[in-house]
Parts: sequence; C-alpha cells; structure tokens
Amino acid sequence: MELNPVLRIDQLTFEFASHPLFRRFDLHLGAGITWLRGENGAGKTTLLKLAGGALTPHGGSIALDGVDLHAQPLAYRLQCCYCGGDTPQLPWLTVREILDLHLSLYPHTDPALLNAELEAFHLLHTLDQPVTTLSLGQHKKMQLALALALPVRLLLIDEPFNGLDADAMAYLRRQLSAPERLARQCILLTSHLDPALPLAGTVQL
Repeated sequence: MELNPVLRIDQLTFEFASHPLFRRFDLHLGAGITWLRGENGAGKTTLLKLAGGALTPHGGSIALDGVDLHAQPLAYRLQCCYCGGDTPQLPWLTVREILDLHLSLYPHTDPALLNAELEAFHLLHTLDQPVTTLSLGQHKKMQLALALALPVRLLLIDEPFNGLDADAMAYLRRQLSAPERLARQCILLTSHLDPALPLAGTVQL
C-alpha cells in the first residue's frame, strides 16, 4: 500500500440494479502505471469511470492528492482525465471544436503540445472535419492525443491499444513510458493484453 498515495479510494461501494460490483473496496495508487485486470463484467471500466467522476459511488470516498471528489468535484476533475474511447456525444462539432472545448476545461494545457500529439497520430488533416466523419480508430487517436497533452495528475485509460495500428501503438507505449510522465502522473489502465509498459503495479478485480 502506498504511504502517500496520489489516488486514494476508500470503502468504495457501487452497484447496478442487477448486481453489486464494489463493496468496501480500497485502492491506493502512487505515480506510475498500474494495470487493472479482470474478467469481462468485473468492473474495470466502471472503476475508471468512478475514479474519473463520470459515475457517482454509493458509498466510500475517492481523493486525488487529498482533494475529495465529492467535496471538491471541480478541483478534482481539473486534475483528472478519463479516456474511454467512446465516440463524442456532440456530433455537430468538428474535431477542432471538440478539442477547443476540452482546452477550455483544462486552461493550463499547452496547445503546441496538443498539436504535436495530433501530428504524431496523423490527425492534423482532420481538424476541420465533422467529428462524425472520423473512423473508430481516429476517434481513439483523437482522445489519446488529448489525454497525453493534458497537464493532469490522474490519467485513466480504458483499453488504450484497441483499434490502433502498429505505429500508433508503438508511439503510445513510448509516450506512456517517458520517465518524466511516470514521475508526475498516476496512470491507471485496463487492457486484455499485457501492455508491455513499465508497470508500478497490477490490480486484479
């Protein structure tokens, strides 16, 4: 257990109408990459969404560097990014407008860094396209480019390598493995395959 965890989940309780998922669940994570493993339906994606504030727990607490998600939701979310690969729910916007919306929510993001990530994922030519014209792989790359550029403390990525070509997978592994990133970010990811990254730990659900 981390003595000074970045992410601290204590006594987490959450259930769907059909079945319970978490009962008094504890998880304390420091900086670096933690691989969240489990069978389908074990709650991996749900846990990421709970930690990202997209779902509300029925009990317990979630805190990031001492900032409690329930007590200070805006301050918490400013230091957190959930990258789930879902298609954006704003189909009338262009790629550029989707990204600008997120930049307005994270005001300390460096636009030049975001452009560099978009270029690395070969997405610059899509900026003025409606977001609905992107392929599923391009959607994933857009969200990963944004996630890598945001100056957040907690990065939550669901199945980061799904839908990526070999070059994009190799690039993502290099970015996630960068020593500077590992030192400053707490990264929690799910993957059905060994992510081949320098892991700080593995959690089995």
